[in-house]
Amino acid sequence: MIARIVAARGGVYIVNDDAALAREVDAHGVHLGEADGSIAAARALLGPERLIGVSCYGDVDRAREAVAHGADYVAFGSFFPSSTKPGARRADPAVLATAQALGVPVVAIGGITAANAGTLIDAGADSLAVIAELFGHDDPAEVREAADAITRVYAHHTRGRT
Repeated sequence: MIARIVAARGGVYIVNDDAALAREVDAHGVHLGEADGSIAAARALLGPERLIGVSCYGDVDRAREAVAHGADYVAFGSFFPSSTKPGARRADPAVLATAQALGVPVVAIGGITAANAGTLIDAGADSLAVIAELFGHDDPAEVREAADAITRVYAHHTRGRT
């Protein structure tokens, strides 16, 4: 049900860490960390039409391997201190430009706010995974305001990209 609501609004619903749950809730895909199982197992469960993304932290070689095994996108981070995962490994933004050569979308994650998102987009991120900046609010109006701010930054920094 959530996947359909998200899709109706033009979004993509990705379940973190659990391919079986992604299939059960009819998500658009799954995001796998290093301890979340193989891409092959997730693909067997989800089929070819659903997305599989892989956390690569700051490791381009891990990203190359993930793409070779069928990852639809690769994610790097944490780039900034994160209240969601305070002990997360840190990545250098330069990894984003290097990863562009892999031919799949490159996602940045970790402590992203409207104030720092432009830096990552300019460094090569195709997409941003924004968590605390959005879900750190109890008031829906504040969530909308934060989402709108991120959207404006993204639009400004991607203007003219092909």
